[in-house]
Amino acid sequence: MKILVVEDEERVAHFIQKGLKEEGHAVDVYYDGEEGGFYAEVNDYDLIILDLMLPKKNGLVVCREIRERGVSTPVLMLTARDSVEDKVRGLDAGADDYLPKPFAFEELLARVRALLRRRSEVKTSTLKMADLELDPITRQVTRAGKGVRLTTKEYSLLEYLLRNPKKLLSRTLIGEHVWDMNFDPESNVIDVYVSHLRSKVDKGHDMQLIHTLRGQGYILTDEAPFH
Repeated sequence: MKILVVEDEERVAHFIQKGLKEEGHAVDVYYDGEEGGFYAEVNDYDLIILDLMLPKKNGLVVCREIRERGVSTPVLMLTARDSVEDKVRGLDAGADDYLPKPFAFEELLARVRALLRRRSEVKTSTLKMADLELDPITRQVTRAGKGVRLTTKEYSLLEYLLRNPKKLLSRTLIGEHVWDMNFDPESNVIDVYVSHLRSKVDKGHDMQLIHTLRGQGYILTDEAPFH
């Protein structure tokens, strides 16, 4: 999943980013409310982790503004304040959950999983293409009824492809959604992961689902890809 973290304490932001990346998520980090709010609107995130006390624009204002502009992405609000009044203000501004600092990363991760699971359930239960299936709740993948074992990053890549069926996805788009905004488009890491994924998903099957359009990107389709 693609997650936005808006947190002005760099140590906390990097701690969250590192932990979420180890779980296979793509994570973008910004350090003030103006920049974080801007990217929350222009990019398609699966979750926003938003600190309450931010420079330039506080988290309450950011949350309220993105909701007014139609952004429905789940928001987990972080704050050093733990009063009932502050929690109510955060939730009334449009936050979906509230986590006081300091917190154990395990609790943050549990809340992240709950919000992402809720969002996945709203989007769809099982993602399918021909006889390929991915269950975002259990994270199980099957092809023709047989289980497919994937690494964390391979799973994230396949989920992104399945959420964008029959769409041409450029390497830049894939990099930003499966890795993060700082992904180097000149790197061949996407090609390597697509190759690994294809060997696990397509090898041994008559129907090839993952296609490369040279110089353009990749497409997941059960039809003949366009050229």
